[in-house]
Amino acid sequence: MGQFDFGLDFYKGKRVLITGHTGFKGTWMCMLLVQAGAEVTGYALEPPTDPGVFVLSGIEQQIRSVTGDVRDLEHLQRVFDEVQPEVVIHMAAQPIVRESYRSPVYTYEVNVMGTVNMLECVRMHPCVRSFVNVTTDKVYLNREWAWGYRENEELNGYDPYSNSKSCSELVTDSYRNSFFRQDEKKENGICPTVISTVRAGNVIGGGDFAADRIIPDCVRAVLKKEAIVVRNPYSTRPYQHVLEPVAVYLMLAAAQYDEPKYAGSYNVGPDETDCYATGELVTLFCEKWNQAAGVEEAVWKNEYDGGPHEANFLKLDCSKLKGTFGWKPVWNVEQTMEKIVEWTIAYHKGEDVRTVMERQIREFLINRV
Repeated sequence: MGQFDFGLDFYKGKRVLITGHTGFKGTWMCMLLVQAGAEVTGYALEPPTDPGVFVLSGIEQQIRSVTGDVRDLEHLQRVFDEVQPEVVIHMAAQPIVRESYRSPVYTYEVNVMGTVNMLECVRMHPCVRSFVNVTTDKVYLNREWAWGYRENEELNGYDPYSNSKSCSELVTDSYRNSFFRQDEKKENGICPTVISTVRAGNVIGGGDFAADRIIPDCVRAVLKKEAIVVRNPYSTRPYQHVLEPVAVYLMLAAAQYDEPKYAGSYNVGPDETDCYATGELVTLFCEKWNQAAGVEEAVWKNEYDGGPHEANFLKLDCSKLKGTFGWKPVWNVEQTMEKIVEWTIAYHKGEDVRTVMERQIREFLINRV
């Protein structure tokens, strides 16, 4: 299979259920699926930020949006009964490291029991042919080494967010072994669904308004004409445009739909040259913003705050994804930053950000091969 050979035509008319669709990544996925002609149902809490890209994009008018909590198993089951989804992509989560220190119980409830509830619903609904659980690069036991983590490395995230996602991986693996098809031979008592997990590196892009994330912090500061505060300029992360992992989730869900051999766990992240220290990333943002604005108004300052533990160095080895599907990233971080600045300036000027998103999706799809 070459890169993205399945094509978005696979999703035309498919019943797709997405959790966490009101978030940053979920909104971009809904936009992509609507363009592909899918019948999209989203299940999530109200948009997590105000302003939020879900509302700004207007995508709610083109999908079925259900307000619900993944901790509510009975409600989830009713939605599955009504929708009879063929493809399910689970993205709902408490996704912020610092918030997980403030609310560890809530974080585990959402990220672990939310996964259990999703898998129970999938198990009880044979209509689901393909299930993808979205986790994070932070599921690995971080040894602060210089090379990328592979899918067979030990899972043991440090903080409550990272650890809860490690648990979500383990829960998924247990359900896969116990209840789901792993080859074409199993029949009696085995659900026909094929399931995978995808561990994504740090995602950035236009429309992210979350707290305690570096690019939203940059945007908020520059729009207020304030200096950008960076609390840890030396931590290194794999940064990628939001469309990179979203496209991989859809590629994998489509590939395993008819070919169970593609099921498993996959890393998705940028090439090594796009693993940036936070200070380097903010410097790039300032350069691109000042270039687009035509004035030197974006600057940053180092204010390390001695906050809770976060890994200093983390990157992924994506050889499995590349070798299996011929995949490669479409945009590097410099191109991604240009897209972020383009989106943000349009938003700041009161322009239609949906038009910007649709244009960026078209550009991404054109450049993916």
